[in-house]
Amino acid sequence: MAELLTDSKMVAVLDNVYEKVLDGVPKVSQPVSQLADDYLAKHSSVEKAARSFINYQIAKCTTSGFVTNLGGLITLPVAIPANVGSVLYVQLRMVAALAHMGGFDLNSDQVQTMCYVCLVGNAAADLMKQSAIKIGEKAADAAIKKIPATVLRSINKKVGFRLITKTGEKGALVLTKLLPVVGGIVGGGMDLASTKIIADNAYKMFIKKQDL
Repeated sequence: MAELLTDSKMVAVLDNVYEKVLDGVPKVSQPVSQLADDYLAKHSSVEKAARSFINYQIAKCTTSGFVTNLGGLITLPVAIPANVGSVLYVQLRMVAALAHMGGFDLNSDQVQTMCYVCLVGNAAADLMKQSAIKIGEKAADAAIKKIPATVLRSINKKVGFRLITKTGEKGALVLTKLLPVVGGIVGGGMDLASTKIIADNAYKMFIKKQDL
């Protein structure tokens, strides 16, 4: 029988992956703040560092075999296919690195939720509008900090639901339909188009500090 995944379980998975993103995975990857700082140190501006990082990540993540090689190294509280957990880790790590480059506190519950929002791709803008969240260029960090806990929980739930279904059907769906996070894994690589959309969301939100 196929494993079923509810929106609440999906949020639990995201929370677990986010923790691993912050701390790094032993023998696999460094803490995300170190990764981001390395890029910042090598470039003359935050924008150049972010663009360089995005270009490299997309080229690496969509290479056949990359995601597969991560499989099994990331243990999660919910039984999901190894490649799904790996894709979540790689994409969320990319988003979190951009948030750090933009000067946002990755330990903030609000920033954590905004990182999740970026993962839903083209649906991110609608989700932000539904939650009545607007980010101003000069006060993006302040605007995000003001998001109340009740709204964060609502957003997390919506993100979880959007990540496990492409339809309006309520309830759990089989993991083989986990889109758009998986997007279309071919030979262990990640879908280029969906990964670029996620990167663009994060760049606009955390680097340009604009509404999606």
